[in-house]
Amino acid sequence: MTEASIDTGDSDDDVARETVERERAELREFIKGLNPDDVKSGDWFSKLVAQALSSYTDKVDWRYFQEKYQGVPADGIVGQRITMAARYAALEGGLSAGAYSAAVAATIGSAGGASPFTMPAAAVTFMVDLTYITRLQLRLAYDISVLYRVPLDLSDPDDMWKLIRVAFTIKGGELAREGVTKSVPFVVRPLIKKFYSKAVLNTAKGLPVVGKLLLQRNVIKVGIPLVGIPLTVVLNRYTTLVAGRHARAVFRNEARVIELAQRLGSRSRYPQLMLWVAWLVITADNRISDDEALLMKYLVRIVRDLHGVVDDELADVVDIDPDDVWKRLDAEPGDLTELLDVASRVATVDGNINAREQEVIAELQGRCRRA
Repeated sequence: MTEASIDTGDSDDDVARETVERERAELREFIKGLNPDDVKSGDWFSKLVAQALSSYTDKVDWRYFQEKYQGVPADGIVGQRITMAARYAALEGGLSAGAYSAAVAATIGSAGGASPFTMPAAAVTFMVDLTYITRLQLRLAYDISVLYRVPLDLSDPDDMWKLIRVAFTIKGGELAREGVTKSVPFVVRPLIKKFYSKAVLNTAKGLPVVGKLLLQRNVIKVGIPLVGIPLTVVLNRYTTLVAGRHARAVFRNEARVIELAQRLGSRSRYPQLMLWVAWLVITADNRISDDEALLMKYLVRIVRDLHGVVDDELADVVDIDPDDVWKRLDAEPGDLTELLDVASRVATVDGNINAREQEVIAELQGRCRRA
């Protein structure tokens, strides 16, 4: 979300409109520094990312939100942020759409942005709309990650790509799996589906590639003659809602996994053994889900940070041998029933316990419950 909209926090329409107009003017200045090749190549996006996040991330952190919404849990804030962002997006869509035309849509769409400045006024308006929504959704996703306390190091290319992927819903299948379009009106869903139809970029991590994708998406809003203004308002609003809900689903789930890892790791009396048991359960069905991999990542980190344990032997394991784990359990004196809770929680991190996981837990139960 934009810095100005964060600071405003005002529901008054006039104040909101004034904020949007000020931010559009700021982005118009940004666009003046671009050239046609920047738009055609997608490099506009690389430059916007730097502009959108540089000062913003210095100011907006978890403490910032705690001061602004003192005592309110993350779930109580995230919904408000998404609603506010969607409202600003709709306002901006109404301001931009008046200058759109089918001609500029055809110009940009015909060659993926080949000559966007053949009609300067309309093309600049197109880019203002595109950069506004792009920056808004990028900052909204960042806000949500901060609110759920999901650590992102934006100097790390992998974390930066993760934020971009979440912000613009460019990982195939996630929208359908999360059901984030359920609350979108039925008549709008075909447009939303078309808007996200070319959004699979699992391997292409280059920022210019994303820039081209986002430009092509935006053309959809201006490609239908006579309905430009209402369509732009509706799509700005609902694509921002979808993007925000997608970010909430992704980062809330990761926060859930982190919270579980912290609970298991912080209270364990057998942190090293816990890691072996967790990995045995995770690999029991010869399939490692994203949530299981995420849980193991954070378990290892928490055990290292809290207990000073780094298990190089486990790190070198390719195919874990259950007998190896049982020997480790048998060599440990005392009651190990806490590991049963670990195993059960690990098995359910990605859903219900399956048969192979249940077999491991049953064997573990017999070995842990002893005098």
